Amino acid sequence: MKPENPPEIAARFPAVARVRAKADYARVFEHGKRTADPLLVLHRLPGESPARLGLAVSRKVSPRAVVRNRIKRALREQFRSLRPRLAAGDCVVVARSAAAAVPPARLREAFARALVRAGALPDMAATMPPSLNSPSSHTNKPDADAG
Repeated sequence: MKPENPPEIAARFPAVARVRAKADYARVFEHGKRTADPLLVLHRLPGESPARLGLAVSRKVSPRAVVRNRIKRALREQFRSLRPRLAAGDCVVVARSAAAAVPPARLREAFARALVRAGALPDMAATMPPSLNSPSSHTNKPDADAG
């Protein structure tokens, strides 16, 4: 019996999931929808192919390569985990200078927020039923038995 794919294999970042060619970047920048966040800018172009990611983290963000690579690693990790739920098309993320000073978890949150706002990722809060503890689920009707 063959074992199931381990989670790290299922969440890979293969070459087909990357925006690589200069022409593809140019097409996304020119025709895509732009969604801004204080930490990053997401350019998204819907398409027929499965979701692909391109990253642009320049020396303006940080002159240190180790910092730029940390940013890219956090964004790739979030993309890998969300890829099965993402709408088809290309996404290019341009990191802003503020991204160099925040922990990777904040970068991942900002990326997920931008994906939701761009329409690439369904908003999980909108699809969840209201909590039983929320004030909107309780009504102030008098109890019929308390007569």
